[in-house]
Amino acid sequence: MNLGVIFPLVIYLAFIFGAAIYAYVKRQRGDFLTEYYVGNRSMTGFVLAMTTASTYASASSFVGGPGAAYKYGLGWVLLAMIQVPAVWLALGALGKKFAMLSRETNALTINDLLLYRYKNKYLVWIASIALLIAFFAAMTTQFIGGGRLLETTIGINYTQSLLIFALTVGLYTFIGGFRAVVLTDTIQGTVMILGTMILLGAVIYAAGGTEAAITKLTEVDPQLVSPYGPNNMLDFQFMTSFWVLVCFGVVGLPHTAVRCMAFKDSKALHSGMLIGTIILSIIMFGMHLSGALGRAIVPDLTIPDQVIPTLMIKVLPPIVAGIFLAAPMSAIMSTIDAQLIQSSAIFVKDIYLAAKPEKANNQKLISRFSSLITLTITVILVFLSLNPPDMIIWLNLFAFGGLEAAFLWVIVLGIYWNKANAYGAIASMVVGLGSYIYLTVAKLKLLDFHAIVPALVFGLIAFLIANKIGERKQIKA
Repeated sequence: MNLGVIFPLVIYLAFIFGAAIYAYVKRQRGDFLTEYYVGNRSMTGFVLAMTTASTYASASSFVGGPGAAYKYGLGWVLLAMIQVPAVWLALGALGKKFAMLSRETNALTINDLLLYRYKNKYLVWIASIALLIAFFAAMTTQFIGGGRLLETTIGINYTQSLLIFALTVGLYTFIGGFRAVVLTDTIQGTVMILGTMILLGAVIYAAGGTEAAITKLTEVDPQLVSPYGPNNMLDFQFMTSFWVLVCFGVVGLPHTAVRCMAFKDSKALHSGMLIGTIILSIIMFGMHLSGALGRAIVPDLTIPDQVIPTLMIKVLPPIVAGIFLAAPMSAIMSTIDAQLIQSSAIFVKDIYLAAKPEKANNQKLISRFSSLITLTITVILVFLSLNPPDMIIWLNLFAFGGLEAAFLWVIVLGIYWNKANAYGAIASMVVGLGSYIYLTVAKLKLLDFHAIVPALVFGLIAFLIANKIGERKQIKA
């Protein structure tokens, strides 16, 4: 066990728990639901940028993405930069509309807004099921990433690492709620930026400079320095699919969209868009380039996802490695805490309180129930993460795609098209998610595109056709 790495990590986690306790104290002074799920709608621009970028930059950005860059080379670094406009696009497309609607209706979850917009309880039920399926896949990815990270850097087995990570995330989300999440995301975003720059500099230095690293990559496999990767994997269809999946489709991610319900004012939104884009640019470029160049330093890894924790131990002094360990831990924790909060909200706000609205004023009962749900979900995720794959990026992208296939058109058309109705929304959600799961499980590729592209096309067509049917029924009624 590497004590030099562990000590600064323990200090960092103590700081994180301090923020959670502060948020817990704040929560006792106001309405539980508003405070726990949207932090009393008080985020400034800097905090909005940090929490949106931190939530987006997940285990895939610090573990899975660099692992793919390690395996496929510099072409994957170029591919990863497609993600840079994601924060700008999501906040720009949804920010003002979501903020106004959520304040007007006192909405606390994405399902609150869907119910207000479409006036259909069946849509909310389907949305809840889709959210839970995708969130559990996404959160499992984050748990695996956290376990892999601690396993490699601290030197303990995967199961022990997984339990430590789960205990940390579950407890601090349970204690603090949304305010703790955004406060720690702000801290974590800062750590991520510093850690990314330090690691990239250390990797380049250890490789003897960028030119020497690229020469070594060419010796390992000339295709590692090709923009198309080994076997021309990164072709037009792959790049287009990836852009849809990790940039355009991000508008349909509910845990990103909920950030648009919690910022303070228009100034906060605009500055959040700019700062968030800069943060994401640094993280995506730095981490993926570190993963790609890392193959020049450790060319024989059998599990690509171990490249970043392995590089941390190899190119950084133990104390510095321990400080940097907080960066990928931050990315993973900031994503999973957001998804844990949203999953808890589905059970508490969208299911329990929808069935028993008279319980809404019982703050103590709701608080206990929310905390119990958060801890229960954490335990389930531990069991789901016990047998991890070698590369988590594909599981994470599957979860991304599922959320986007279900929610993208329902959210975008719902807020920008006045004629959109529940018939179209339900059809889009069922057809989009259903076709995405079928194409993925059956491993079918239409015109060689990733499943997300045809799933979104089918979802849009279903929305337009069913919406027409809904219009006719409304006219007859």
